[in-house]
Amino acid sequence: MLHWIIAPVVLPALLAPLLGYVMRHDIVLARIASTAGTVALAAIAFALMFAVADGTTHVYRLGDWPAPFGIVLVLDRLSAMMVLLTAVLALIVLLHAIATGWDARGRHFHALFQFQLMGICGAFLTGDVFNLFVFFEVLLIASYGLMIHGGGRARLRAGLQYVVMNLVGSTLFLFALGTLYASAGTLNMADLALKLSQIPQQDAALVRVAVILLMVVFGLKAALFPVQFWLPGTYASAPAPVAALFAIMTKVGAYAILRVHTLSFGPGIEATGDMTGDLMFPAAIVTVALGAIGVLGARRMMPLIAFSVIGSMGTMMVAVAAFTPEATAAALYYMVHSTFAAAALFLVADLLMAQRADDRLVQLKPVTQNGLLSALFFAAAIGMAGMPPLSGFLGKLWLLDSLRDPAEMPWAWTAILAGSLVTIVGFVRAGSMVFWKSTAWVPAADETVAAETEAQEPAHRADALQLAPSMAAIGIMGVLAILAGPMARYTEGAAQQLYDRAGYVEAVLVTGNEGKDLEAHSDEDTDGYAAEADGHGAEPAAEGEGH
Repeated sequence: MLHWIIAPVVLPALLAPLLGYVMRHDIVLARIASTAGTVALAAIAFALMFAVADGTTHVYRLGDWPAPFGIVLVLDRLSAMMVLLTAVLALIVLLHAIATGWDARGRHFHALFQFQLMGICGAFLTGDVFNLFVFFEVLLIASYGLMIHGGGRARLRAGLQYVVMNLVGSTLFLFALGTLYASAGTLNMADLALKLSQIPQQDAALVRVAVILLMVVFGLKAALFPVQFWLPGTYASAPAPVAALFAIMTKVGAYAILRVHTLSFGPGIEATGDMTGDLMFPAAIVTVALGAIGVLGARRMMPLIAFSVIGSMGTMMVAVAAFTPEATAAALYYMVHSTFAAAALFLVADLLMAQRADDRLVQLKPVTQNGLLSALFFAAAIGMAGMPPLSGFLGKLWLLDSLRDPAEMPWAWTAILAGSLVTIVGFVRAGSMVFWKSTAWVPAADETVAAETEAQEPAHRADALQLAPSMAAIGIMGVLAILAGPMARYTEGAAQQLYDRAGYVEAVLVTGNEGKDLEAHSDEDTDGYAAEADGHGAEPAAEGEGH
């Protein structure tokens, strides 16, 4: 077994209590420990990426208990990519929070931050649906605290809505798990793939109920219509660094949909059929429209960015709903891009609001670093809108190219292109009002004295350390465009591996990636698992051709 697989879960889990109980009164020590832990997490994530570069699926069995009886963590190209994405984003956000002083507005920021990373990494690595629920709860509990970090009435109100919505989601998740266990007798994803394939469609009513419930839960996490309404208020009210970290939270929902509905439920499973894609596609189309309309109608900066996140999630989920390796590969590339685009926008908005002291999209006194901040906002906005030369343009082109089904193509292309156009108009309107028209600002008669007083006071200027994280997020989008070829090959490999159901099942249930039978299984059970896995060996190619 590759023991480093569990490190992205254990490292923040051990560091968070130390930060919460030992270092909470020493902000300098907490900053050093939290930064060191996040850097170590990023280094481990890079190493795990290299470990799966050859397409091997690595399995870590806790306590050396064999699946499906024990807890397993599974590392493949997709999970390794998501862990690395989380670690890099976390490092950028943490450096911004430290540089701007956001972390000093509460004693437990760094502890909650590490618990959040533990939950996110665990969700990407787990091979069990029940433990997916457990890690969801860990990251959600931490996000509650981060959401209200710094206090404020509006933040507490939005935090309450966030808590209520996710409690509803957690309840539905438990109902789905109980229904699924009653139907299949297991919650291990690989074992589910085998057990559900043996259930005839006419006897799978409870399974289909569980599928629908899980789709609602994962759609809630991914902000997919009709359960997307919690996101604008939550992201707009959260501290900007927290909102930037939350850019990965919606991707957890998208990842869960890809992993569970492709491996355990998706095409080729008679009990569930293609019902997930049939329901998800129209929901994604509506999500794109709602996001674009929200961007166009926003009257404040933070809700503007929040609605753009909804639009980008809808764009990605249009491709995910196709459930083909080609569309999934494009969706994964766009997922990485949109995460950094959203984070960059939130971080730039935080720097802007520190100088503007008002996030309303109205004509006010120009900010101190108007030229620099306008350039950063422009770069982040074209990244989110999908304009060249950043990676969003290539990502949307790839998405469009992968959606060529005659039944889906008109809707998908119209939604993505029209949504991009409306998003561009919304960002242009906001940027011109905040940066261009503000240069012609003239105070009213009763504002003249106040303006002269403000002019005598030293204006707040963002220093190099405060600017560096947002520049890094924008720079990564440029790197993704330059290295689009290697990145595309990686996501194509990840998508092919994701749809190789037989390979995943064999790695988890038969060999554990060690080339030997599981000691805890009898020879008869092991042979049965191997035979069933071999029986599914022809499915990935057939699924790819059929879709």
